[in-house]
Amino acid sequence: MSAATRPVCVLVGAPGSGKTTVGQFLAAELGVEFRDTDADIERLAGKPIPEIFVDEGEDHFRALERAAVAAALASCAGVLALGGGAVLAEENRAALVGHRVVHLSVELPDAVKRVGLGAGRPLLAINPRATLKHLMEQRRPLYAEVATATVVTDGRTPEQIAAEIIPLLKG
Repeated sequence: MSAATRPVCVLVGAPGSGKTTVGQFLAAELGVEFRDTDADIERLAGKPIPEIFVDEGEDHFRALERAAVAAALASCAGVLALGGGAVLAEENRAALVGHRVVHLSVELPDAVKRVGLGAGRPLLAINPRATLKHLMEQRRPLYAEVATATVVTDGRTPEQIAAEIIPLLKG
């Protein structure tokens, strides 16, 4: 794989960790493209993720997600944000080996503030706070497994978070 087709970095983390917001800011600072696998999935499916969950189910969505992650890792030369649950698939975790992966860590209170309580997030539709807490506990070890660096996002601006990430990418 040539350097031209490798992401500068891959952002992983729970819903509300700032993957999209920080990713867009980071990409602008670095002068590279920003890509989000959730947006890729919506574009390919021709509908929003909540509709994919309702119409075809989570298994179908996860299959689309695995394909989107593989395609993005092979073709994105900028900052790539993965959906919060992408790390659940062993295939995705294996594909991340050798990439610069930054885990944007967030605790429940900040995640809830940022996510709101479930609008447009199918897995958070019922009892969003408890569900988000469970998702975060379930996925945290997987984020840690794939990460080459972890950056805490709680109580920080996207600018502050990006300022911490940039030196990690040059090191």
